[in-house]
Amino acid sequence: MKKLLILSGKGGTGKTTAAAAFIDFIKARAFADCDVDAPNLHLVAKLAGAPRTWEYYGTQKARIDPKICTGCGACYDHCRFQAIKKSGSVYQVDAFACEGCGVCEYVCPVQAVALTEDVSGIQMLYTGDAVFSTAQLKMGRGNSGKLVSAVKSALSEHAPETDLAVIDGSPGIGCPVIASVTGVDLVLIVAEPSLSGISDMKRIVSTARILNVPIALCVNKFDLYEDHTDAIEAWCEEEDIPFAGRIPYDHCASEAINQGHSLAETGCPAALALRCVLTQVLELLEVQECG
Repeated sequence: MKKLLILSGKGGTGKTTAAAAFIDFIKARAFADCDVDAPNLHLVAKLAGAPRTWEYYGTQKARIDPKICTGCGACYDHCRFQAIKKSGSVYQVDAFACEGCGVCEYVCPVQAVALTEDVSGIQMLYTGDAVFSTAQLKMGRGNSGKLVSAVKSALSEHAPETDLAVIDGSPGIGCPVIASVTGVDLVLIVAEPSLSGISDMKRIVSTARILNVPIALCVNKFDLYEDHTDAIEAWCEEEDIPFAGRIPYDHCASEAINQGHSLAETGCPAALALRCVLTQVLELLEVQECG
């Protein structure tokens, strides 16, 4: 099974819109949303039944046992993250600030501090005719990269043997993006013809190249600033990056999304352009188009 990852470098470029359309176009039987900070692919994906859910445990957090604590303050003095809060002679751990380094446990003279498992997020898996894997990171928790890896592992474990899995990634170039890129066969970057869009596009291209993953690129809402679109396409040619196409700005797109539909269910110009982009991507992946 080959894996197509869709990234953007910045938010709001239309990455999830493209992913949802691709899933519908090819009738994908395996797909995932790796934007664990704010997953939204499920809003337009056609999913039957309720998902199976389970807790994801990430970094451990410190906990102080008030029955054992003598109030010496050693943990408070040594915590570099200011995660130990003092109220009189009572010490407590702020779970949002705790990094699980364990220094408080190490310096406590009476063993009142222990590192305990902490629920960092919730994983969700839809199964049936198709397998959809995603997760939601809990507020204030880290480990988004590890949670993304868990989402991808669940997809690989439960997905049927199909030609192609479509993965919707996170914006930016941080830990969840790096975890998303690992092990995929192609990264499709959805660029935006704006100054910030071009800057972030180049950053995500650099990130993917460092990880030695093949890249293709398309421009969404290309007609908002065609000079920038021309510059992006010229840059792709200079950098030897396959240019998969241009998608026009289309009011029908936002209307369809607001109603919970993917663009594949419409005949609007943006949908037709996305179909052409998909054809280019499948050729790069050497996957036969179906659906």
